[in-house]
Amino acid sequence: MNDLLTLLGGAAWKPQIDALLLPPVPFIVLMLIGTRVAFARRGWGWLLVISGALLLGLCSTMGFARLLSDYALRPPAALSHERVEAWRAAVKAREPVAILVLGGGSRPFSPEYGVSNLNANSLERLRYGVWLARETGAPLGYSGGVGWALGGAVVTPEAQIAARIAQQEFGRPLKWAEERSRDTRENAIYSVALFKEQGIRRVLLVSHQRHLPRALRAFQEAAAGSGIVFEAAPVDVMNTMLNAPMAWLPSTQGALTVREIAHELMGRWFGA
Repeated sequence: MNDLLTLLGGAAWKPQIDALLLPPVPFIVLMLIGTRVAFARRGWGWLLVISGALLLGLCSTMGFARLLSDYALRPPAALSHERVEAWRAAVKAREPVAILVLGGGSRPFSPEYGVSNLNANSLERLRYGVWLARETGAPLGYSGGVGWALGGAVVTPEAQIAARIAQQEFGRPLKWAEERSRDTRENAIYSVALFKEQGIRRVLLVSHQRHLPRALRAFQEAAAGSGIVFEAAPVDVMNTMLNAPMAWLPSTQGALTVREIAHELMGRWFGA
């Protein structure tokens, strides 16, 4: 589906399609349909309205987000202390390894800083990538250009923004800044080509836990036959306690997390 959309020149519409298919829009539409049906079939109409409201509430809880993530996405676990030590040993042994942070979006202009900025997701990923680079000594890269959501706007590529922040605010310059990619598939295509040129054989991929199953698949497909091995280094690892009452109360964080998980599932189903 993703390839067909790109072939037809509709890739730029992916953010709009995404917005229409993800919660809460389908549940709002269901309730509106129920309201209309109620004029002719009151029982069926109210059933649709109540179902839409219940689904909307359920998909706004962190408890449902945890279940959806665990059983539908099956994301990688947090990188253990032992794995960090193993990567440190690999660097000391001069193995060709690298850390790559995947971009999660940017803000074309932040008035408080007077320049472009990374969004919260990208900053969280970059921070962890810098921490891993310091802990292991591995070289650090960042992949992210101008995403489809920004359309044809003339803005600074995300990797350039990340390079500035890594240098000026974290004191850790990037070794690579891949700035052509517009989505996860292009992150993989352009980054793998760079790693082949540099002779890199093992890569730690840094991204949000819910994004990494799809990202790993894209990178493994792009690197097929090259011998490059990828390992997940997730941030924002879910640890919601399902027996906590607050986990089943609607919240802004719950709604956002379920929406992001649904985005990843939709990307998996449509081959994005």
